[in-house]
Amino acid sequence: MGETVYDVAVLGSGMAGGMLGAVLARNGVSVLLIDAGVHPRFAVGESTIPYTSVLTKIIAERYSVPELAPLAGHQGIIEKVSPMCGKKQNFGFVYHREGHPHDPEQINQMVIPAWQRTESHLFRQDVDAYLFHLAVSYGVEPLSGTRIQDIDVDPAEGVTLRSDKGEEFRARYLVDGSGFRSPVADKFGLRDVPTRARHHSRSMFTHMVGVTPFDDAEAARSHRHRSPWHEGTLHHVFDGGWLWVIPFDNEEDSLNPLCSVGLTLDERVFPKTELTAQEEFDDFLRRYPEIAEQFRGAKAVRPWVSTGRLQYSAHDTVGERFCLTSHAAGFIDALYSRGLTNTLEVVNALAWRLIAASRDGDWSTERFAFIDELQQGLFDVHDDVVYSSFVGFRHYDLWNAVLRVWESTTVLPTVTLEQAYRRFLDSRDDQVFRDLEKRRHPGLPDPVGQDIHELLTFTRELCQAVEAGTLDPAEAADRVFARIAGSPCLPEPFDRGNRDDKCFEATPELVELAQKWGRTTAPEHIAQIFG
Repeated sequence: MGETVYDVAVLGSGMAGGMLGAVLARNGVSVLLIDAGVHPRFAVGESTIPYTSVLTKIIAERYSVPELAPLAGHQGIIEKVSPMCGKKQNFGFVYHREGHPHDPEQINQMVIPAWQRTESHLFRQDVDAYLFHLAVSYGVEPLSGTRIQDIDVDPAEGVTLRSDKGEEFRARYLVDGSGFRSPVADKFGLRDVPTRARHHSRSMFTHMVGVTPFDDAEAARSHRHRSPWHEGTLHHVFDGGWLWVIPFDNEEDSLNPLCSVGLTLDERVFPKTELTAQEEFDDFLRRYPEIAEQFRGAKAVRPWVSTGRLQYSAHDTVGERFCLTSHAAGFIDALYSRGLTNTLEVVNALAWRLIAASRDGDWSTERFAFIDELQQGLFDVHDDVVYSSFVGFRHYDLWNAVLRVWESTTVLPTVTLEQAYRRFLDSRDDQVFRDLEKRRHPGLPDPVGQDIHELLTFTRELCQAVEAGTLDPAEAADRVFARIAGSPCLPEPFDRGNRDDKCFEATPELVELAQKWGRTTAPEHIAQIFG
């Protein structure tokens, strides 16, 4: 095996490595897939969003890998991939103040319309294994239980990898899809020290049994919301952090009794102590008894994972004969479920370049430069919205406002991507997707990317002033709501500048109104999206 020269070596066989490997091998690229561990294995990052699912459909069609298509919807996942996954019909947010009873008016929800789609809570050990086995079935050479210790790059020939067992492997190009402990980032000194991320958080997480649906809790009985909390991803938010509850047992035919639970804290407000993660979680529940109702009979079924600060970044994610992908490149926070989306963004943009390079022999850094531009843009957008959200957690009115800004970063990109997918199905012209790469603000759709970028910057600067103590949170909230109300980014019928409309659902009637608005009174650069 040591004499074989592969087109591409991929480090890490999680979702990024497995999916990319399958796509490349299906299109004639020789791939070596290396991982220090074996499948199945525990992983978090379980919650999908509509943008993720559209990207999955695109990758399946664009690269002729039909086995990926079931991952684009909950029904397909439980029928073709794993019956152990839960459904996701909403993003739910419940606000809490320590030492105060929960105010039932301080909730927010964005409902995923069942008439359009149902998202998923992925049981990652099954999904990751499915993608790994799919890659192998298409001809990827698997190499599990192998840790890469050193890397050499020859600009003319490619990459040589050396394992901790003294083995050598050669490839023309190297993709690092591992994670924070990226061998490539370490070898070439790619990490920002310190990270440029403004956001600060650490996390502890596990899988539990016996977690009670929050719908049954006393605090939830007077809520006015459209979708049961247990049918979606629930976020308990509070000054200094948030707690996720991601059930896999939330439909009638569920086979999986587990629930993913994670507590994420600003480590400057809640510095790490000598307490174990379980002790720290129990202490948190004592301070928030209304959240604790969910966990009275709950038990962790595996050891807690407890991290230091989560944020890291890279000043370069592409270099001579290599690139980092998604979580090897950087990470912000699990808030808003952007991790899987960013992973698929990179797979989609990177795959066609690698396929082309394997055919014409051009592995130049310039060919892959867009991947760095894309990843840096995705990192900065997510950092801005999560940083602003954590500042917003200090004051419900500000949090209520910032959440509407997040909605603008997820609704419009999804609509844009859906349109591109439909155009591709009609034309089968790959240029449809390559045109999306010409966006002025990577990760945001043209022609409205500039509007969204300015809204994000405006909100983040206000939140910086709040954090510095020079601006009152309530005044900052008023300014954000006013900016949203006057912004062309969201269609008027969605009414996201209305602070009292806290539970948003794109019903068929509302979508019809938005389309009518797009055809009649919307600004020209918005009309082409909603017209």
